[in-house]
Amino acid sequence: MIINSNVSNEIIINKSKFITYLYKVKNKDEFLKYYEKLKKQYEDATHICYAYIINNEIKYSDANEPNGSAGMPIYDVLKKNKLNYIACFVIRYFGGIKLGASGLVRAYSNSTSQALKKTNIIELEKLFKIEITTNYQEINLIENIINKEHIIEKTYKDNITFKVLVNDLEKNKLDNYNINYKILNDNYF
Repeated sequence: MIINSNVSNEIIINKSKFITYLYKVKNKDEFLKYYEKLKKQYEDATHICYAYIINNEIKYSDANEPNGSAGMPIYDVLKKNKLNYIACFVIRYFGGIKLGASGLVRAYSNSTSQALKKTNIIELEKLFKIEITTNYQEINLIENIINKEHIIEKTYKDNITFKVLVNDLEKNKLDNYNINYKILNDNYF
């Protein structure tokens, strides 16, 4: 499962502010890009805790909160929702009232859960980025096979060149109709 859009949410618990960001991430480099951006944006924050699941690999951090009170609760919410290719960051501004370890677990879990309610969780589908070059006579056939929402680029010259994301079913249909294409990348979802 994967989220269909990046979201943020903010809640206040006993005067502490918890700002949560959920990002779809394809790899650790994307995770690091978001992490560095948030560290700069929230350089005055008390804590920036996180968890990620990328290709079923996990990592989480309490960021100097008591051990097991932040990163693991964030991860548990992501795991419970069977998510993959996701990074969750929870930025905390301490409000002056200590929450205790169990209060922190509830706060980080609740913050993550509230953010998840702002997006849809959808089935993870592997997509291939392909390039199709065709003549003008075959354009209707191709447009009937591929999802028009997944067309990245269309160039009209002597022939038409599509750059498009296709799933396995669409790729098989292209094969069945003997439509030539070149796989550019198979790391999309």
